[in-house]
Amino acid sequence: MYGYDQSAGAGAQQGYVPPQQQMPTGGGYGQQPPLYPEPSPPSLADAVRAFTTGQMAAEDFQQIFATSKVYCPRGDTPGFLALHNTQQPVIPMFTSLKELRRYAGKESKYFVITGAEVIDLLPTGYGFVLDMEGEHRMVFDAKAVEQMVDFAMRRMYG
Repeated sequence: MYGYDQSAGAGAQQGYVPPQQQMPTGGGYGQQPPLYPEPSPPSLADAVRAFTTGQMAAEDFQQIFATSKVYCPRGDTPGFLALHNTQQPVIPMFTSLKELRRYAGKESKYFVITGAEVIDLLPTGYGFVLDMEGEHRMVFDAKAVEQMVDFAMRRMYG
């Protein structure tokens, strides 16, 4: 039985043995965490700053974007809200709730998805803008979005 001293003879009273004394030491049990954990990847906001200032390659930015949370304002019906008063229609998106609130106000409705989901769900012919009111605003037109889709497909399928 787990958690009890099984070496006691029949009829002898079994005493409780704490589980950590019975766990094997190999295979992940009882191992100490590394002294120096792996550094975490930059946040999406950090990646936006690095990319817009030329300190990050497009491929590196896209890898971070794909796994990051993106905050999108929403209306009463499901889906993206688009701005049509631009040269091409764009969808505003934000790297943080703070950035979204700066643009849309405190009580605005929103949803959160990953960058990969953005690339998958964005309607054809639409671009998007990250952090419209932010210091490092980024605009991706429809052609740039197509290139991001192509890059994602090459990464996935070779």
